[in-house]
Amino acid sequence: MNAPLPLLGEQLLRRRLISPDQLRIALLEQQQKRRPLGWLLAELGFADEAGVQDVVAEQLACQRFDPVQHRPSPQALALLAEEEARRQYLLPLAVDAATQTFLLAMAQPFDPHARALCDSICPGGMRCEVLLAGAGEIEQAISQHYPSRLDIDTLLDECGSKPTGMAQAHGEPPAVRLVAALLADAVRQGASDLHFSPERACLRIRYRIDGMLLTIRLLHLALWPMLAGRLKILAGMNIAENRLAQDGHFSQSLLGRVVDFRVSCQPTLHGENFVLRILDRQRGILPLTALQLPARQLTQLQQMLRHPSGLLLVTGPTGSGKTSTLYALLKELNHDGIHIMTLEDPVEYQLPLLRQVSLTDNAKASFADGVRALLRQDPDVILIGEIRDAETARMALRAALTGHLVFATLHAGSALSAFSRLHELGVERQQLQGNLIGIVAQRLFRTPCVCQHEHATVGCALCHHSGYRGRRALLEILHITPALDPLLAAAAGLPELFAAARAHGFVPLAEAAQAEVARGGTTSSEMARIVDLADVLAGEYGHAS
Repeated sequence: MNAPLPLLGEQLLRRRLISPDQLRIALLEQQQKRRPLGWLLAELGFADEAGVQDVVAEQLACQRFDPVQHRPSPQALALLAEEEARRQYLLPLAVDAATQTFLLAMAQPFDPHARALCDSICPGGMRCEVLLAGAGEIEQAISQHYPSRLDIDTLLDECGSKPTGMAQAHGEPPAVRLVAALLADAVRQGASDLHFSPERACLRIRYRIDGMLLTIRLLHLALWPMLAGRLKILAGMNIAENRLAQDGHFSQSLLGRVVDFRVSCQPTLHGENFVLRILDRQRGILPLTALQLPARQLTQLQQMLRHPSGLLLVTGPTGSGKTSTLYALLKELNHDGIHIMTLEDPVEYQLPLLRQVSLTDNAKASFADGVRALLRQDPDVILIGEIRDAETARMALRAALTGHLVFATLHAGSALSAFSRLHELGVERQQLQGNLIGIVAQRLFRTPCVCQHEHATVGCALCHHSGYRGRRALLEILHITPALDPLLAAAAGLPELFAAARAHGFVPLAEAAQAEVARGGTTSSEMARIVDLADVLAGEYGHAS
């Protein structure tokens, strides 16, 4: 008789992946929620989901699911409806007639219902081989590989012959279900923003995917008042007000997870324009090593993280991934022996052990007020969501001067132009001497879809026929080394700073972009969209002061 498997909690304790207190709390939660222990440990932030699944896979002597290596075939996906796949956390991967093997990934290997479903969909005569995956990995793969089925037409048919006839059907008005369907579809397709734009004769619905807006549908404009009313109710806005701009937010459980939406409403010539920012918690925070940065840049960032105190700035336009990079840096530092606090508007990512403060929940507080309050909380590391004004800039510098490691974002076009922006905010270069660790300028570029690599075609259903799928960060890193620090004390001009930085290995954005194109990371046309490739050397700094 086979020996019983060691309990998962005991295994995790033995490997010091969790503490006895964490296990005790998770077991109490399990009594109330009746969910698998591994899921609860990850949900509570006590253990990394991938680490837990590695232990379970070792227990069961089965292989782990790799989302890059194991891409599901259409034949396999056809065996299981998307709704059932999400419900049981299953992903059919392959049907191999040569080996008579049916391969699938699952997140609940001990669930009898999931096991029974595996057996029922396994083609006759084939052996079922299971790969172990995390619930988040399954959800992400389902969203990525199952075809989108946004059935707007059915919902519009329920409205009757007149667009205004949105009578209640199937328990909820079609307007409610149409908004819900659009929200779920936007999340499924990985959109960062959802636009509802009224025009003269239609309502244009667009998703921003990989930084580009894509029109999804055009609806009759007569539908818009009811859809707008539904969005206002969700976002907590005044439904009777249509002449003033409004802001709101809400959260919904979609596709098995909680997604946050920030809503902006702006009156325009043809009606109220709505933009919803989608903050999907499941996207999570990539570790620094997963950003696919050049080795030299990764080393520079790791060196800057070793400073016990000082100010590190990340610059770039809105939507350039500044917050994601900052959180990747925080993740490198995060452990229970350090006190990290963040001040954001709003909090976009949630990370275990961090004490995160949202200014969205306190309209009367400013970033400067928030930093003052944080300094009384005995922090080691502080993240300031954005330096917007002179007072916040002074408080950030004060925090760095008093022995704290401070991360912050700043709106500036490049690393060196951040000095001009700080000057506008009343911070002179002499004040930065000895306190500035470095400045990172960032952009996001789209990477070629598999259709370009494998099929020599440009455009497929996966990339919405754009030829690109997914984005990566392009960085320009100015590391303030001991050789550069005296130039700050001397209030050197930007041309002098640029020349000294170049002598110590500084690579401007345009040059980094050209190197990425040469490596095959993307195309020159994509880089030209986000960076002025003609401005390689002294174009920006040669006449600055």
